[in-house]
Order: sequence, then structure tokens, then C-alpha cells
Amino acid sequence: MPRSKRRLHSRSGSRSSVGGGGGGVGRYEEKRLKHHTESGDGYKSARKSNTSSSRRKRKRSEESHHQRSLGSTSGGHRKNRYREEKQPRRREDSRTSRKDREREREQHRPEDPKKHTSSAVRNDSDGHLIYQSGDVLHNRYKLLSTLGEGTFGRVVKVKDTAKEQTIALKIIRNVEKYRKAAKLEINVLEEIIAKDPFGRYLCIQMLDWFDFHGHICIAFEMLGLSVYDFLKDNKYEPFPMEHVRHMAYQLCFAVNFLHSIKLTHTDLKPENILFVNSEFTTVPSNSTRKSREVRHVNCSDIRLIDFGNAIFDHEYHSTIVSTRHYRAPEVILELGWAQPCDVWSIGCIMYELYLGITLFQTHDNREHLAMMERILGPIPYRMAKKTRTRYFHHGKLDWDEKTSNARYVRENCKPLARSAICDAPEHAQLFNLIGRMLEYDPNDRITLAEALDHPFFAKLPAHQKLHLQHRYGSNDKSTSSSVPAGSSRDFSHSLSR
Repeated sequence: MPRSKRRLHSRSGSRSSVGGGGGGVGRYEEKRLKHHTESGDGYKSARKSNTSSSRRKRKRSEESHHQRSLGSTSGGHRKNRYREEKQPRRREDSRTSRKDREREREQHRPEDPKKHTSSAVRNDSDGHLIYQSGDVLHNRYKLLSTLGEGTFGRVVKVKDTAKEQTIALKIIRNVEKYRKAAKLEINVLEEIIAKDPFGRYLCIQMLDWFDFHGHICIAFEMLGLSVYDFLKDNKYEPFPMEHVRHMAYQLCFAVNFLHSIKLTHTDLKPENILFVNSEFTTVPSNSTRKSREVRHVNCSDIRLIDFGNAIFDHEYHSTIVSTRHYRAPEVILELGWAQPCDVWSIGCIMYELYLGITLFQTHDNREHLAMMERILGPIPYRMAKKTRTRYFHHGKLDWDEKTSNARYVRENCKPLARSAICDAPEHAQLFNLIGRMLEYDPNDRITLAEALDHPFFAKLPAHQKLHLQHRYGSNDKSTSSSVPAGSSRDFSHSLSR
């Protein structure tokens, strides 16, 4: 089955992403946001229980000279609704003008949670901001074109008229849960900026953020295509080995920085890795079975994006994280997770860069575990006994080898080392590193600090070995706790954690 179809239409159902796609709210975000959520049921029941009382009050209101003097039916209706909510009755001075009384009522009117727009700002039925080319937001950002759309909202190409530069603006839907998720992401981005104000650790840089009539807007530096989009446009042609090496190293370097400041990304995947510049050169394919031309990106520099699901060590850790294809076994088995789950995801991504196909193409937990055993060997007995899930029987995976799903796994999955294209030393080194990242037990998994010194990265030019140039610690100016004077970083707001 073609890769593009397999990514979008799994045999077991549509691809699920926990929090995926650049800022959407995953299932495990709901726990973090729960304490912010308010229910309207109490208000509805109060209105129902006070129906007879409100009728009596409405009758008295209609007989009142002051109520008749309001002159409009809608005004009387609003007054009755407030009384149903048991608002304290105010004594009105008969000498008070009608305009003053109307202004006072407006000040005490309960806020409508759906009212976030002015007459000049409109949303569609899904809460997306309705805009057109040439519109200016925040008296500064001139909208040029739409770059993409996701569950969270849209990303728009804009011109920053204050600095005369083109940037990307992420416009969040005017929906409460997405606003709250955006503010969580802003907290993470501000922490990253505080520790790395110059962007030396390859995480996307937030330039500004503001609230535009209920739409949280986050300004970012302009980057190129995502690694996944480049793969898809290139018909899933694998990247050359030198690009695999450089991209994998940068990914390890960036995520190791996150781990050093006690963050876990939890949603690493090719969609969340962007090229700084995705311009390419067309070259003949190296495959003897293909006569077509393929694209080679001119510059393999990347940036890590989408911190909407990033979790600090001290924060609540939900049971399930990561997009399915890059989910670690300890997450599937509900054994608890920490930063090593990011390392597992990177191992899966490196395999994908090298071969152009997903390592674990499934949407079912049991089948996912069967694929792991086919590729990596049996799941350790101690993990099978410890899990409370029902995927094992007497410490062995409960998997029927006679089903069509089992046949699919046998035919499409093979031991990891056999996936190497050739026996050259650098290919063996690559699969050695991937294998160490895909250790079942997170305690046995290689750390990213160790991975940066792996022999697979030895061939990188000296100027690309960033971990030898930057060291995490108080003596490193790049990890200053504040943005230095004269920095290009411009924040109009600050969110307290």
C-alpha cells in the first residue's frame, strides 16, 4: 500500500494523533485543563427552579412605572433574567437618566463566554477567524496568505510592519479549550526563550504573542516545509545518508536541551520537524528500479516545533502521550513514562528518514506490540508482568498467529538489522544507534547526551557538532535566564506559570 495512504488510512482505522498536528488538544491535555473548565448545568437548573418566582417578579415589573419607562421589551427581558440569577436588586434614583441606567445594567451584565469579537471581527462556525489578505492584526501584522490549517487553528504568512520582516502567525480558534492549550504552549516557549534567547538549541523561536478578540496569536520565525511534507512531496523517497546523519544529530541535540531543562516533548514526529529552508535540487534517483528524478533538500538544517504537549518534570503526567506511530512501549503498557519516551520516538523517526516508511504502521495496541516483538524481539517478562493491561497471558503476548493481522505483521515486519540497505559500516552504525534507542526498558535506553557521541555521528564536520560548541550550564551565555538588552525578541505579554 502506498505510504501516503498508509499514513492517512490505516487498516485498523484513521490515523489518531494524541495532541497531534501542531497545537491541537490531545486526550491527555484534558487532565491538565480540567481545573479550568466550567459547567453551565447549575445555571440552567437555577433558571428552571425559579420559573414561578420569575413570573411573579415579571408581573410586578410590568406594573412598575420605572420598568415601563425603559421603553423596550428587550430591556425588561434582560432585567427579569438577572433576577432569575438572584442578582441583588438595586435602588434606582428617579432622577437618574435613562442612559445612565442602561450603562449601569451593561456593567452588571453576566459575561457571555462566546462574546469575544467586535463588530469588525467575525468567526466562522468552527471558531476560525474570518480574514482576508491585507487585514492588519494588533495594529502591526499584515496578513498575506494562509500557510496551513490544523485542529488548533490556522498558520498565516504575515508582514511585521514594525520590523519590516515576514513571519508566521499561528491564529488559534476562538474556542476555550484551544485558548487554554495555546497559553500552556506559550508558557513552555517562554521558558525555552529564557534558557536559550538566541535559539542555539534549534527550537523554534516565539517572537511575540497577543490576544486578538479571543484568538490567541503566536508569532514565529518563518521556516520551510516539515520533514513529513517534504517526504510526501518527494513520494517518500528516503533522505541521503549525510542528511539522515545531520538531521538525526540536530534532533538529538535539540531534544537533549529540552531534557536538560526538565522538559519532555512527548509528540516528536516528522510533522513537528521543520526545515529552515526547504528549497531543493532535483537529481536522478539512485534506485535501479526507478528512472524518475527525486528531490534533495539543499540545506538539512532543521528546527523543532509544537510544544503544546510538552510536559515539565513537576507537572502531571497523563497515561497516554505521543502520536501512535512513535509511542514507546512503556506508554502503551501504562507503566509510566519520562524523558526516555522521546528517545524511542527519535529512533522511529531516524528509521523513517533512512527508509521513507513508518517503522510501526498500526493503530491497534496489541498489533503494535506484535510488531515490536517481530522487529525487536520478545517484550521483557518483567514489563509484561507489571502492566495492568490485558495484552499478555502468563507473561507472553496474547496474539493469534492465524489471523489476517498476524499474517500482515509477518509479511511486513522483519528484525531491525535486516532493514539496512547495505552492510557498509555507517549503515551498521545507524542501526546500532536506532536499536539502542528502541530498547524496551526505558532504563536501558541510550540517553541523548550519550547518543550525541555515538560513532554514527563521527563523520559530521566539526562545525556541525554543536554539542562540542555549547555546554549546558551557568557559564554558557546562551542559557541566560533573561533576554539581554538589544535582543530581537519582543514580547507584549507574559504568562505566569
